[in-house]
Amino acid sequence: LSMHNTEPSEEQKVDEQPQSPATSDGDNAGDTTPQPIHKRIWSKWQKIYGTHSFLILVIFAILLGYAYPPLGAIYVAPNITATWIAVMFIFILAGMGIKTEEFAKAFQRLRFNTFLQLFNFGAVSGIVFGFSRLLVAANALPQSLADGMTICASLPITVNMVLVLTKSAGGDEAAAIFNAAFGNLMGVFVSPALILGYLGVSGQVDLAKVFFKLGLRVVLPIAIGQFLQKFVAPAKEFVKKYKPYFKKAQEYCLVFIVYTVFCKTFYNGSDVNVADVFLMIALQFVMLSFVMVLAWISLRVLFRNEPKLQAMGLFGCTHKTVAMGVPLINAIYEDNPMVGLYTLPLLVWHPMQLVLGTAVAPRVAAYVERREKELMNQQGQAGDVKEIDETV
Repeated sequence: LSMHNTEPSEEQKVDEQPQSPATSDGDNAGDTTPQPIHKRIWSKWQKIYGTHSFLILVIFAILLGYAYPPLGAIYVAPNITATWIAVMFIFILAGMGIKTEEFAKAFQRLRFNTFLQLFNFGAVSGIVFGFSRLLVAANALPQSLADGMTICASLPITVNMVLVLTKSAGGDEAAAIFNAAFGNLMGVFVSPALILGYLGVSGQVDLAKVFFKLGLRVVLPIAIGQFLQKFVAPAKEFVKKYKPYFKKAQEYCLVFIVYTVFCKTFYNGSDVNVADVFLMIALQFVMLSFVMVLAWISLRVLFRNEPKLQAMGLFGCTHKTVAMGVPLINAIYEDNPMVGLYTLPLLVWHPMQLVLGTAVAPRVAAYVERREKELMNQQGQAGDVKEIDETV
């Protein structure tokens, strides 16, 4: 017996085998098994990168430019690759994305649209310009960063960000679409005029040359984009089909432009230190917060019974575009060694407006909902009073 029955049967083997932790508690037990730490880190990084890819790439580009400036300042031929090819590619896509058919709606809310564009271009730039001159006069901030703050404030409204935040805050999406399209088209002409009007035409800026370059690099590509959108259906469908890829390509072009302009700045040297940069970041936060509060108060007074327009205007009055801003700055100040510092305040304002906008959007949405109920109740009470008067 000892020789023939030492091995257990197959059934006994199955019964006696200890169950693994992954299967001992049922089919869903595998879901509770913790992932390896490297997979968790990688998953977290993917989530962060997916949300903040542009900001991460810009920081990396600036650090790379600081590590070895000649690469972006000389060897990649930035005067061709960045200032012509990348800029024209961005504005052709921008031209294909601008919905000029929305301009027909301009007269539907003429008073609101006029206020928003005047506040975005005029009030914000005027306030920031005055504040930046005080900082320069007090020797609190270098001239280059103060000029960069003014340049940033003179740019037009964002497109995608203002629409997303307007939607999350319960605002008027149609007004957001119109003002984003109209503001960006106006910005091609208004922003350079404001920038040169505030900062003057220095010896490093040839006015005729600047507007000639803007015509070739900005106006012409936008016109080509509009032509493709209106009259070349296959091109329009192609871009629509591969829109995520074109959006990424546009983002990479922006990062490449940022990389080259900072390489030029690091290569030529500047009078700015790290403390000045952090001070400028804090001042941009103060300026953005101030103009948002001012815009909200103005909208509450001027558009008292239109909460959806108030919500849209809060973002539309204060947002500044990086997609059109970076190429415009590069086109105007192509030969200026301080072009990187002129761009830096915009690169600070852009993510800051997203952070502040995301923080206030739920509160604004709650306000819009509450205010609309109040207006409906007031209308109902007014209707009841009218009906009683007619009966009497």
